[in-house]
Amino acid sequence: MGTTATEAVPEPKYWQLRTVLVRTIDQEFSTGEVLPNERDLAARFGVARATLRQALDQLELEGRLVRRRGIGTLIAAPRMGIPVAEASSRDTWRIVDCGLGPAPAAVAATLGLDATDEVHTVRRVRMMAGQAVGTETLFVPVRVMPHVPGFLAESSRARAVLKQFQALPIEGESRAVELGVAEEEQARLLERPPGIPVLVLTARYAGESGTLAVATSTYRADTCKLTFGDTGVEVRAAS
Repeated sequence: MGTTATEAVPEPKYWQLRTVLVRTIDQEFSTGEVLPNERDLAARFGVARATLRQALDQLELEGRLVRRRGIGTLIAAPRMGIPVAEASSRDTWRIVDCGLGPAPAAVAATLGLDATDEVHTVRRVRMMAGQAVGTETLFVPVRVMPHVPGFLAESSRARAVLKQFQALPIEGESRAVELGVAEEEQARLLERPPGIPVLVLTARYAGESGTLAVATSTYRADTCKLTFGDTGVEVRAAS
């Protein structure tokens, strides 16, 4: 017989240990301190090392711990606040590439494009305190910005696209955030292994004629928390 919605589901042992470890970390350790080795921790809490590893893996996934080869498991720094409404003074942006061609199907649908319509695409990496914290891909239809010179070098063309985009008559902006995982290319840009949890932010920029541009950003969920201004965030319930 299956479990009904009203029946209590017991927590796995590793999750119970995770809760204990969180309390212990908050009370006994500071940022950057190294945890005792697995053998000592398992003995202290009276659990199998396999259970301990599951709990430590979960805390690393949550960004509370970080493992360093040759050093051990350290207490991670608190998540950095990443302002979305406006750039931080600590920000730098590194242009990855700039292209011209068809948009991905989902972006084309949002922009109301046909299969043959082209978009300017600019990919950037957002850096804070020397660390790659996010990536951004901006899609702007050529029909919205038809005068970007095609003969420019890639970096110069990217800057021209960004400059013209900032001058567009944008009348409104909406954002949606969801949890995802980093694909191989995103992970490479974030300097992390594929499959890490990321916060996926999709921004739509509207003008009189409809949606002018779309930007998709991914932020490391283990080190970042997104902060928003007055525009708010769309929260979608899981299906």
